[in-house]
Amino acid sequence: MSQWIDGTRLAEEIKAAVGTEAARLLEAGVRPGLAVVLVGENPASQVYVRSKVKTCRDLGMYSENIALPVATTTEELVAVVQGLNARSDVHGVLVQAPLPASVDARRVVESIDPAKDVDGFHPVNVGRLVGGRAALRPCTPAGIMEIFRRYGIALRGSRAAVVGRSDIVGKPLALLLLHEDATVTICHSKTPGLREVTLQADILVVAMGKPAAIDDTYVKPGAAVIDVGVNRLDSPERVRGLFGDDPKRLDDLSRKGYTLVGDVDARKVFPKASFLTPVPGGVGPLTIALLMANTVRAAAAAAGIPVFAHGLGDGRR
Repeated sequence: MSQWIDGTRLAEEIKAAVGTEAARLLEAGVRPGLAVVLVGENPASQVYVRSKVKTCRDLGMYSENIALPVATTTEELVAVVQGLNARSDVHGVLVQAPLPASVDARRVVESIDPAKDVDGFHPVNVGRLVGGRAALRPCTPAGIMEIFRRYGIALRGSRAAVVGRSDIVGKPLALLLLHEDATVTICHSKTPGLREVTLQADILVVAMGKPAAIDDTYVKPGAAVIDVGVNRLDSPERVRGLFGDDPKRLDDLSRKGYTLVGDVDARKVFPKASFLTPVPGGVGPLTIALLMANTVRAAAAAAGIPVFAHGLGDGRR
């Protein structure tokens, strides 16, 4: 029987665990702190930053939002990051993407102290991930691993296909799956015969940025399907083609001018899959929850205090 994965519920469970650990650290004199740096006035980025700051405060953690003008140079941004690296009250440093085209994003990421790199993007943390060592791991892949763990989805000996090879999702998730003894194929826009590859997958993760591109003809019966895509769809005809007269989707379209759609055609795939993440309400909420877990982990490591005895947030099963 097919089952929807409730990412919102899982995120609340994880945040409750994070809040408990944050309170325990506070009793020991350590208040986990996250600084988020935003360059420019991208509306979507502003929403994401507000959500991160609010979640921190809701969990009793310190949060700081540093807003910089769009004309900020690479050197100026690196100087801000280095200042945060030196502060003892800031345990996590996050520079919100995307950055203006004039900024050298790679140099900025590399300027973050690896011990405070709660996004898990610094080359040091990427290297640790490759080697299977405990580290701060990218939040979306770590959240997906929590889905597998909490829903009892077996990874050892399974065949997994990851559609998308980004540094943020595809590559790190493939490594996490390998460390759990899955046999992993990474697919991308140049992969010939994509359908033939995905039809062999017991675990199918789609992060390609193309709305409803994967339908039931790409899915093995009984596969667990994780949809990482978040696409804004504003065509009434396209929305009706995917969702029929679904009142919620039509209401979204009427009120906001768009509705959020994943990379998977959920109506066609759900009956064929064993598990499927919805969009919205699937992977998305877990990303911020695991960011909070990384911040607590970084604060605990700085103080030499163990946290998350059951492996929460490190991608382990």
